[in-house]
Amino acid sequence: MPKSPPAKPDLRLVPGDAEIYDLMRTPETTAERVKRLQLEARALAVEQVEALERVLLEASRMAKEIADGGDAYPVGARELAGRLSADLPAKAETLKAIVSRIL
Repeated sequence: MPKSPPAKPDLRLVPGDAEIYDLMRTPETTAERVKRLQLEARALAVEQVEALERVLLEASRMAKEIADGGDAYPVGARELAGRLSADLPAKAETLKAIVSRIL
């Protein structure tokens, strides 16, 4: 019966900016908790807006491919895709400017 290789240890890295709860710390007040949760909510909102920006840019790239796709695509789809490929980068830039103002 062959020996099985030794099991690898379960090693996990914790990011340097990970928050470690200090057990000796006094509990948060309600106001502190509200402030912390609001900051977390804002951070998540910014992440989601940045994700939307990336999706809009990807949609613009895809729309450009369709607009330039020739007769393989219906005329109306090509025209709409052409307008989208022109409009979406500007919308993504607007989102980027809005987010940069709150950071």
